[in-house]
Amino acid sequence: MNQINIRQIPTAPEGGAQKPRIAFVQACWHRDIVDQALAGFLGQLKQQGLDRNQVDCFEVPGAFEIPLHAKLLAQSGRYAAIVAAGFVVDGGIYRHEFVASSVIDALMSVQLETEVPVISVVLTPQHFHEHDEHRTFFRKHFVAKGEEAAVACAAAISGVRRLRLMASAPAGYAPSASSSSSSSSG
Repeated sequence: MNQINIRQIPTAPEGGAQKPRIAFVQACWHRDIVDQALAGFLGQLKQQGLDRNQVDCFEVPGAFEIPLHAKLLAQSGRYAAIVAAGFVVDGGIYRHEFVASSVIDALMSVQLETEVPVISVVLTPQHFHEHDEHRTFFRKHFVAKGEEAAVACAAAISGVRRLRLMASAPAGYAPSASSSSSSSSG
């Protein structure tokens, strides 16, 4: 009944330096809006020194299913980072706040348990109505959030790589200024 549709962008060629792989997991509810996060993310990758061929995309039915997929992908050892995208809206009942909080808490647990960065583009608007003005606003907003996620993803991959190098370095090792990340996320 709840089949998972996987859209996979072809993997990078084998050989040479190992490029970090990124998993992008997105919910299908409000697909026309959430797809914009992927578009913004992929559009910003090149400026971050990454390539779209390093990204595998996965779809899940709704935001509530994102954390399990993120955890399984992180545990696979294949990915340097996971990006999660979803749109949790108020459907007239209190449930959206519970869902949003549960998803964000679970994504934080995934990254702490697996030590794989998880970047969230799971958004819950204060007010959302199914009319053109809101749909247009949130489509544009998700493009911007996707772009921000690409910047944060590149910085997180670089930062974790640097911390792991420091942890495995001999005592007294101090990284040079050139090994620090020039990207910042907010």
